[in-house]
Amino acid sequence: MAVSYMDFTSPSVQFTYDLKNNPFFQKDSRNYIDALGIQQLNTLGNVSLLNIFLSTGNVVEPHIHQNASELVFCISGAALVSLINPFTKQLLNFQIQPGQVANVPQGWWHYEMATVDNTQLLAIFDAPVPEFIPASDMLRLTPASVFAHTYCLDEAKVKNTLAPITDTVVIGPPSSCHRELDQDYAQIPQQQARSYTQPSFNGQIGNGWSYPAPNGYGGGYGLND
Repeated sequence: MAVSYMDFTSPSVQFTYDLKNNPFFQKDSRNYIDALGIQQLNTLGNVSLLNIFLSTGNVVEPHIHQNASELVFCISGAALVSLINPFTKQLLNFQIQPGQVANVPQGWWHYEMATVDNTQLLAIFDAPVPEFIPASDMLRLTPASVFAHTYCLDEAKVKNTLAPITDTVVIGPPSSCHRELDQDYAQIPQQQARSYTQPSFNGQIGNGWSYPAPNGYGGGYGLND
């Protein structure tokens, strides 16, 4: 537990909280995230969590938490947790089902995709305020000319490809995307996945964990200012 300066005799001390009171992001009624941090439960130590609900093919977009490790626990459904090992330069895919976990070390690039409907994941962090840098922000805020120059690409094609990304995605594809979800994409070939068993932008973000800022993942990509 982190060092606590909480006055446990204070009338404002909190020991319980209902996560439904703190929606972090909502894409629709089947794809949303509730959050718990020290802002919601002031007796927390060095821990926080996200309660994630996803339907088939929906993805918590690629991102990093530069100040926290993440333990992903599958409560229901099934998910593919993918991460890049920065030391081996390998993309690792882990299929998890209820009762199984996947661990993402601090600062590693990763994402989670539901492979069946009614998937619920609990993401637990070893920080009271996990920082969050999403791919959608890096792609939309970096000038196309920089990508084109750095990687010897056609600037017009880069700009055209990235133009639809106009805001932070969080859960993709955005609700403004009208093409059908690629169901086959969620079925990673067995040789690519390690499995324990065979198995608009219309989102709203808010209540202390809102992103973008001021009182959420924004403002330096932290949960507080």
